Amino acid sequence: MDITIIGCWGAYPEKNEATSGYFVESEGSKILLDCGSGVLSRLQNYCLLEELDAVIVTHAHADHVADIFSLEFAILILMKLGRRSKPLDVYVNREARGMMAFSYPDNMRVHWIGADTELTIGTVQLAFSENVHDIPCLAVKLTSRNGKTLVYSGDTGYCQAIIDFARSADVLLIESSFYDWQAGLMNGHLTAGEAGRIAALAGAGLTILTHFPHYGELQQLAAEASNHYDGPIRLASCGMHIHL
Repeated sequence: MDITIIGCWGAYPEKNEATSGYFVESEGSKILLDCGSGVLSRLQNYCLLEELDAVIVTHAHADHVADIFSLEFAILILMKLGRRSKPLDVYVNREARGMMAFSYPDNMRVHWIGADTELTIGTVQLAFSENVHDIPCLAVKLTSRNGKTLVYSGDTGYCQAIIDFARSADVLLIESSFYDWQAGLMNGHLTAGEAGRIAALAGAGLTILTHFPHYGELQQLAAEASNHYDGPIRLASCGMHIHL
């Protein structure tokens, strides 16, 4: 399983970069986790849109879905041109039904999912968990045929559910929206220290911090997470590649 960070910013993209978007390839299957602002343009450096198999939408906030409707038009055009032979499967948190209205169901094949959903895309098994956020949001676990696991937190506050869900993950891709001095200022997001505690309690392997704020020194996030977790910690960056 290969993971490429397409975008890693919260709220809005920095210049020439993107908000939440993570591209996963495994034995020929090509899966995009979230499709935030700037993701569609950057994704095409790593995957032809003709070859994309599925998109997983964790929740309906704009920094996770801003480009999904442009992607819908791209799929429409590629289908009409004969360059794409099948609709794109889009798996959307069922709690977002009223917020995610697609116009071309013959091109975007929407599947509504929840914490109880289990599905297989190619040889990849996917499971989901409910987060603590100001709108319903799912964490995602992908397991390859060789048993390697990636857990992507989506957006979440500190909770036992994400600790349990991330148990023994080979890679934990976890949001780190705030510095420790901001603890308690906003619900539904993690400080770096909380992300580190989750990684430690879950016994996760490589922990990658993502969903960054646009201020402060980002290296401080890694330092604060490492106060609680002594395993490997990296800061996500656009274009970062991880092989499992």
